Amino acid sequence: RVLKKPEAERSEEEAAVLLLHRETVEELCKRQVRRNVLKRKQEELYDDADELKRKVKQLAVAIEQAKHLVVYTGAGISTAASIPDYRGPNGVWTQLQKGRTISLSDLSKAEPTLTHICIRMLHKEKLVKHVVSQNCDGLHLRSGLPRHALSELHGNMFIEVCTSCSPVSEYVRLFDVTERTSLHRHGTGRRCSHCSGELKDTIVHFGERGTLEQPLNWKGAAEAAEMADVILCLGSSLKVLKKYACLWCMNRPASKRPKLYIVNLQWTPKDDLAVLKIHGKCDDVMSLLMKELSVQIPVYDRAEDPIFSLATSLLLEEANSHTREVIAPHDGQEVSTAVQGGWFGRGYGKGRKKKKKAA
Repeated sequence: RVLKKPEAERSEEEAAVLLLHRETVEELCKRQVRRNVLKRKQEELYDDADELKRKVKQLAVAIEQAKHLVVYTGAGISTAASIPDYRGPNGVWTQLQKGRTISLSDLSKAEPTLTHICIRMLHKEKLVKHVVSQNCDGLHLRSGLPRHALSELHGNMFIEVCTSCSPVSEYVRLFDVTERTSLHRHGTGRRCSHCSGELKDTIVHFGERGTLEQPLNWKGAAEAAEMADVILCLGSSLKVLKKYACLWCMNRPASKRPKLYIVNLQWTPKDDLAVLKIHGKCDDVMSLLMKELSVQIPVYDRAEDPIFSLATSLLLEEANSHTREVIAPHDGQEVSTAVQGGWFGRGYGKGRKKKKKAA
């Protein structure tokens, strides 16, 4: 209480108390500094319009000159589809840390955002070679991005697999397959039509290690990183991605690593290594970027969504194996303002248990 007072307003008695407990005062001051740093890192910053345009022009030049551009994406590219991110002001972890609950609804109602479509077009124009995503929402796949050009490191909510088959059998569905699954519990309740083995989701929760060849495609991600001369990070806090050393070519001298460009509203642990940091919403940045590159942005057409050609129909006896709404190849679905999949918030359980014990 005394430390919160301006020094000029402290009484002689209070000043004496601070002198007497010097070590405690130093510790309290250090804690306050740490809290202030953390608060600054959580703040969202926006570049003004002129600064944003200047930076986007710089990014456009880098993309045009790149020989092998790889894009890393995080939850920030899907917020425009009403999917919450994790660490933003209204993110899943942020809300849970404040003791708030997060509502459950069907994430499959979301559709690819402008950023998803832009990335697909940049790949089509051969400007982007590979996309490495942490997102489980399947929106990259639904945007039309070819699977060989995509690594979904944490899985895809529309895909379930049979690991008893060799090679692994894959089933793409038109609904969220994760409603019954959670950390270390991946059974979806359905069976493989080839061997009758239990089908499992592909989600990699916090604390798990993903080993599936598809849709994780770690081989593709590692090979793309090895060849990359430019990496563009969109909407990712990079707090998880930074742990994957193979994605950053950390075995090379700093001068030999890919040039890094980051688009994010908040601080990331890679900011100091970036050639350019753009503080802006992904859709705003990508819209300006496509103009600079003279690439048209088509409108998402659900009828043309690749998921319909990839999907495997349920067997008759599986008709009641889920309660999630099935995606239809036509419009007319209202998008919820708080959509989330079966995996959202699951990785926070460990932290909540610690908090309860402390209480």
